[in-house]
Amino acid sequence: MDKVLINIEVAYGEAAKQKIIALQVYEGITAHQAVERSGIVRFFPHLDLSNIEVGIFSNACALDTPLRAGDRVEIYRPLLCDPKEMRRQRARKK
Repeated sequence: MDKVLINIEVAYGEAAKQKIIALQVYEGITAHQAVERSGIVRFFPHLDLSNIEVGIFSNACALDTPLRAGDRVEIYRPLLCDPKEMRRQRARKK
């Protein structure tokens, strides 16, 4: 059986800079393999690929999730603060 090529994207963004990289890869590639193959660390050298969380179209997924044609793998930044704590602080201010 022939391997099928699919088109996907890998995305990462920060406040000052965002990057979406289009790739053509073989069907069955995992989210983590796609991130590595994208070379996104050239644009964000501080990005530690051994400790990332990803999602596909805003839905969190495991790094070993196989990709389908048209998927966009999004690399998520770590939270700077606990969302529950931020809501509590905002409520106290009111």
